[in-house]
Amino acid sequence: MKRPLLFKFLAIGVLMLLLLIPVGMIGSSIDERRAYSEQVVRDIASSSAHSQTLTGPVLVVPYSKIERTWTVDPEKGRIVEERTVTGKLHFLPDLFRVNGDVTTELRKLGIYAARLYHADTNVDGHFVVPVNYGIKNNFADYTFQKPYVSVGISDIRGIKNSLRLQLNNQSYEFEPGSELKILGDGVHAGFPLDVIHVVNDQPQKLNFSFKLLLDGTEQLHFSPIGKETHVELRSDWPHPRFIGNFLPVERSVSETGFSARWQTSYFSTNFSEYFYTCVRTTVCDQFQQRQFGVSLIDPVNQYVKSDRAIKYALLFIALTFASFFLFEVLKRLQVHPVQYGLVGMALAFFYLLLLSLAEHIGFALAYTISSVACVLLIGFYVSHVLQSLGRGLGFTAGLSFLYALLYGLLSAEDYALLMGSLLLFVLLGVFMMLTRKVDWYALGNSKMDLAKE
Repeated sequence: MKRPLLFKFLAIGVLMLLLLIPVGMIGSSIDERRAYSEQVVRDIASSSAHSQTLTGPVLVVPYSKIERTWTVDPEKGRIVEERTVTGKLHFLPDLFRVNGDVTTELRKLGIYAARLYHADTNVDGHFVVPVNYGIKNNFADYTFQKPYVSVGISDIRGIKNSLRLQLNNQSYEFEPGSELKILGDGVHAGFPLDVIHVVNDQPQKLNFSFKLLLDGTEQLHFSPIGKETHVELRSDWPHPRFIGNFLPVERSVSETGFSARWQTSYFSTNFSEYFYTCVRTTVCDQFQQRQFGVSLIDPVNQYVKSDRAIKYALLFIALTFASFFLFEVLKRLQVHPVQYGLVGMALAFFYLLLLSLAEHIGFALAYTISSVACVLLIGFYVSHVLQSLGRGLGFTAGLSFLYALLYGLLSAEDYALLMGSLLLFVLLGVFMMLTRKVDWYALGNSKMDLAKE
């Protein structure tokens, strides 16, 4: 080499820093395209239905009550004043069950897509209404109005069937609106007051059921509103992510779909306390957060994988430059900084090709095409730079191995750190072994003898 070693190191370092500019620009493009994709998902959801949350049913009994106050007037004596107040009694189900089948649909807008689902569910269970509605004193002062069953559905546009409530073998039609503020949007079904017979010595059991066809986007949630809650779902989506405060007690995931079963009780959820606290005080954070469900989105889409891949860009460039430097040291070749830079740019453009192709043909095929194109281009160029077809083929084989290993790192997220650590350790060992006889002091001089054999 005609240049001092230090100058070569500085030139390579500056080139690596300069190459971070196009790599950073490509990284910004990945973020921008991902933002476009997420906006499309929101637009599609706005025109169909957003993620859904099912809360309920809740049995509501409106009432009016006579309240009496006593005052003493020196002239008139004891005076009784009466006023009428209104309120609602709320009863949560002792048993709440959901059994459903969920199919998915990919709806596209241009090159972007959102995953919609169609849930065919059967909801059933029972309420237990206590004697005298649980009122201990002055029951005769209460007058009860028409009761109703309220169901909260976060986006009612997703309801696709005519809802009817089966209550103790009688059928009642649901109407729009949950009629219960803390449930938000939803539906309710009223029924005659005489259906409930609680003025006796025994509580009354009210069996309920209804069929719900519900569309939504990406996520489906349930509130564990029952004293016992059982939810069972089956779907054709093979990549579920179970979310919320409670995981399934049983689940099975395969390439053809998944099945999952949740089971909770008041002891594990404390849901009734949070519900009645929300009714009394409107402090509803805990009540609204007590949910579980499933996410039907692709856990690792092409933008996530592209973003992960570009994080290894600096490592790829450093390893490639290190390989060039080894050839300079061991084979007494001269590689100009411009040649370093051109190869670095080819490595950077791999990520731009990957991003642009993945949006149209999927990540796996896009990765294959992009890596093959870059390996062939760099291999052809390097065979001339290193003045040997054999050296060029060897360099190409090593670069192909690195791209294959990178794909493995992207696919095996749980073992990415382990695989990356082993790779760096092995490469460091190879570099140390190949340069073990290099006289680095002599390498910095213009008149140097390279490896002492």
